[in-house]
Amino acid sequence: MQKRKIGNNGLEVSALGLGCMGMSYGYGPAGDKKEMIAVIRAAVEQGVTLFDTAEAYGPFTNEELVGEALAPFKEQVIIATKFGFAPGANDPSRWSDLNSRPEHIKQVAEASLKRLKVEVLDLFYQHRVDPNVPIEDVAGAVKDLIQEGKVKHFGLSEAGAQTIRRAHAVQPVTALQSEYSLWTRKHEADIFPVIEELGIGLVAFSPLGKGFLTGKIDENTKFAAGDIRNILPRYTEEARIANKALLDLLQQFAEKRNATPAQIALAWILAQKPWIVPIPGTTKLHRLAENNGAAAIELSSDELCDIEAAASKIKIEGERYPENLEKRTGL
Repeated sequence: MQKRKIGNNGLEVSALGLGCMGMSYGYGPAGDKKEMIAVIRAAVEQGVTLFDTAEAYGPFTNEELVGEALAPFKEQVIIATKFGFAPGANDPSRWSDLNSRPEHIKQVAEASLKRLKVEVLDLFYQHRVDPNVPIEDVAGAVKDLIQEGKVKHFGLSEAGAQTIRRAHAVQPVTALQSEYSLWTRKHEADIFPVIEELGIGLVAFSPLGKGFLTGKIDENTKFAAGDIRNILPRYTEEARIANKALLDLLQQFAEKRNATPAQIALAWILAQKPWIVPIPGTTKLHRLAENNGAAAIELSSDELCDIEAAASKIKIEGERYPENLEKRTGL
């Protein structure tokens, strides 16, 4: 698989990464451990070098899974993890509170190193901006960890333009992880110019719209208990019916290229900027191979113009998150 450089600090990864969250958390019951390890190791065999996890996924179980699966390959891969969440004060079983205090960041780093079975964290993101902690203090804590040899690269997730600038002034930010796909393009106007100016790469999570852009989900699809899509406005039955127009567009181009809608959706992201790396998640070996096949699809300038023209006429129905979750993004 082709490689891409994320940021200006020497981080090079595969053009497509693997988001591992859904193997343990977020989309219903956790997957079978042996099967999930098989998927992660198959990704390595297919050339994937960027693997994404977080202490909050599970919590803890996803880091443990990724650590075990990648232990034989840790010299070949880049593992990204995250800090910034903590058990809720009113309900410790829910990781709903934000905590990016410097002492907490350092505690998380030590625990993540053990769970991931590594000597250094390749990429350490702030999971969500904590309005109670100045971003300069956050960046300073990660800078300390980098100087101690415990972290290689600093990242932010879903941060706003001014937060990115302020953090970068203290400790250069290598990567911004934010949602980006054909149906989530809000960052193009205000975030892309900033990270391009500062030399920061974008790691695109949910590049397939949490599964919708695969074409395998319709208005009749039922989600398991605990699946986050049960509470997403964009996943109401009405929204899924309205948003089918985007699927029809992807299917049209997929048929022309003898590809799948998911592959066209991923190829479109790869064509936008050379510093964007999508991290689609999956629990299935055949979907892994399908997603990775997108790296070999190069959309022509005419195709990109045609997709842009058609997509601009489609209004996406539904916000991506409920209001209480959306207000935690873009700070």
